[in-house]
Order: sequence, then C-alpha cells, then structure tokens
Amino acid sequence: MAQDSENFRDSIGTISEEGKRAWVFPKKPSGRFWKYRKYVSYFLLAFMFASPFVKINGNQFLMFNVLERRFNIFGFPFWPQDFHLFVISMIIGVIFIALFTVAFGRIFCGWMCPQTIFMEMVFRRIEFWIDGDRGAQIRLDRQPWNAEKIRKRLVKWTVFFIISFLIANVFLAFLIGSDRLIQYIADGPLQHLSTLISLLIFTAVFYFVFAWFREQVCIIACPYGRMQGVLLDNKSIVVAYDHKRGEGEKGRKKFRKNEDRQALGHGDCIDCFQCVNVCPTGIDIRNGTQLECVNCTACIDECDTIMEKVNLPKGLIRYASEAEIVKKEKFRFTPRLKGYTAVLTILTGVFIGMLFLRNDLEANILRLPGQLYEHKEGNIISNVYTYKLVNKTARDINDVSFKLLSHNGTIELVRHENFMVGAQDLAEGTLFIEINNAALDGDKDKLKIGVYSGDQLIETTTARFLAPRSYK
Repeated sequence: MAQDSENFRDSIGTISEEGKRAWVFPKKPSGRFWKYRKYVSYFLLAFMFASPFVKINGNQFLMFNVLERRFNIFGFPFWPQDFHLFVISMIIGVIFIALFTVAFGRIFCGWMCPQTIFMEMVFRRIEFWIDGDRGAQIRLDRQPWNAEKIRKRLVKWTVFFIISFLIANVFLAFLIGSDRLIQYIADGPLQHLSTLISLLIFTAVFYFVFAWFREQVCIIACPYGRMQGVLLDNKSIVVAYDHKRGEGEKGRKKFRKNEDRQALGHGDCIDCFQCVNVCPTGIDIRNGTQLECVNCTACIDECDTIMEKVNLPKGLIRYASEAEIVKKEKFRFTPRLKGYTAVLTILTGVFIGMLFLRNDLEANILRLPGQLYEHKEGNIISNVYTYKLVNKTARDINDVSFKLLSHNGTIELVRHENFMVGAQDLAEGTLFIEINNAALDGDKDKLKIGVYSGDQLIETTTARFLAPRSYK
C-alpha cells in the first residue's frame, strides 16, 4: 500500500501507464487568486505588446537586436562595450528569481512566466470559449470526426495560428526594432522574403508550443522545475495541501451530510478530485510538492469553493510551508534568505553605480597592429592609431576632436579634422600622434587623450606610445 501511494513519483503526470501522452483537460478555474492572476497577466501582456513601440528619448523601451548588437533596456541603449552591464543585470535577475524561489517556491512560473500567461490566460481561455469546459472538451476529444468536431477544431486552430502570428510579430519587433518592422509591413511581404520566412518560423514555433506542447514546456523543457529541488526547503512557502488537517487519523472520506467527520477520525478532504481536475499540469497536489506544480493557485481556489459548499474551513490547500503544516512554524527570514538578499543588494548597488558612471560616448584608440614608430625631422616621433567612437545617446554629437592631455604633441586625423558621430551610431578612422622624443620618458609612454565636442570634454581614453628606447 505504501509503495502504491508513492507510484506518482515514478513518472510525470502527463504520461500514461502505456507511456503515451496523457492529454490534460483542466477545469475552467475561478476564485480570488484567479482574479488576481488575471489582473497581473493583463498588465504583463499589455507591457509586452507595448514595450517595442514605446520610446524614451528616441530609444525603443525594450530591444534585443542580437544581429546588430544593439540593445535597449528600459530606454537605455546598450552596446557590446556595455556587455559587462548586461551580464550583471542577468546575474541580478537570476539571484532575484532564486531568492523568491527559496522564499515562495515556483511563484514566478504561476504568476509571471510568459509561457504560463499565454497558455492559461490566452490560449486556454480561447479553448474554453470554443470547446467548452473540461467535460465538453473530453467528450469532443473522444467523439468521431463529425461536422461539429471538424468545425470546432478548424476554428480553434485558425485562431491559435493568428495569435501565434501576432506574437511572432511582436517578438520580431524586439529583435529588429519596431520602426523597421512597421517599414517592412508598409513595404509588403514580398519585398522582405527572408524576414517573412523568419516570421513564419517563429509563428510555427509558438503555434507548436501553445497548441500541442503546452504544459510539457514547464515539465520537460524548462530547467526551473529542476531548480526547485535545490532551492526549496521545508521553510519555503509553496502551494501546499495541509495533510494534517486533510487526512486526519483515518484518511480522506467522501462527504455525507450531518456526519461528524472528526469523531470518525477522518480529515477535511472529501476526496472530490476537483483540485486534480482544475490543475493545468494534471497533478494531485495532495501528493505534496512536485516538479510539475507551477504554483498557479487554481487548486487553492477550487478547494476553497468546495470547502465553502460543505461548510468546512477554507485553506485546506493554501500558501504554506511544510514547517508550518507540520510544526505550526511561521515564515521567518532565514540566514539563507539573508545571504541571497545581501548578494542581491550589493550587485544592484554596483549595477546602479556603473549605470551612473557610464559615459554617453565610448572611445577606444589603439595602435595600428604591426606598425612601428616613425622618426621625423626635429626629433619628432610619430605613431599611427585607429579610433572607434560609439555614441550611446539618441542625439548627434557634433564637432568632435581629439587633444593630448598628458603630453605636448599633436593629433592629426586622416581625411578630416572635426567630425560628427550620429545618434546611436559609431565613427571609425585613423589618426597620427606626434610627440617630441625629448618629452617622452621611455619607449612605451602611456598617453591620456581627450575627446571633445567643440570645447567640451566628453570622454577621456588612454593609449600606448611607442618610441626609441631611452638611455637617459
């Protein structure tokens, strides 16, 4: 008996005993947590669809143009030269998720993950609208391919494809920029066949995920479920079944009116299976915390509704830790949480500080590889350099020039003197630096060079100056 009760741990809930896919037909959820999740989801959906089209100081609010290596995060443009900032921000995000997982379990998956939001708040709701609730969906799946089933399947698949195509367009706007996407749409698909093919590939991926793969993403593909085993402990707040109250001494029992369940030794769980029927990943939360559970709270709402109908206290399934259920321990800010919080605070402070210290113009001046110095008349030593200036702002930087700050000498640009660096653009070129040998301290002096816009110093950089070995 004990072994049979643990059989659920031998396989995932969406695989049948024959090893085939067990399709999940969840019941339509309702309740207070469902209402709150809808508000959060609508906000995040609006945020996602608006982000590529909102601009701050001329910069797209969010853009991840990998091909051209241009990134905008909350309106701030980032270039490959800012990769260290991007890495720190990603580390902060990972630690932030880890902190909340240690404290509150897989709450990110149930409330903020794009996969869950699109699946449960968009595609699943369309499915409820077309196919009906759980019972109707099961009957439709089992019935032969008659006119009703063909009509409903074609309507659902068409709507799913249209929404997937819309999501793919928004996804493309994040990658290439909303202005370019709108221009491509105005030009027509035949003018940009390669982009259209990429768009259809994205559409096919999204359609496959939300029409067929569905909850398998959370169970099989997403590594976050595996992370739970490392991050969770018995003090983590998760969606939990109160087995002490639900099982009692003699276990669960179906509900009967006017029956004193406590006197008979039975728990409050009436074994109605509604928590299982409403679960979008097809698990029984009464078996404890499982890999498939995404903390969506659907079982909490459903159980509270049943408890209310049978005049038993709510909260049989609730947000709670194992320590709270077994030992009645309240949530505490443990040393482990304090450690994560300290690391997160330090990294966030470093990141904010580096953002404030970040210059609007990134300057790199490097000696031309393989070139030695040139000895000119009047004991003048000349070195040739290449420069690269990256304008990280949404405005043009005009009248750009270079000046030596550490030595007396001259800087001569090839082809032009003062020039302009366009908004979110880069300028490259070649320059010569000439210094009297008497003003040098050795064969490899470190130069400090200022970059000016008119008379205003906007950036400083350094470079090595190669000269004949000094025997002073």
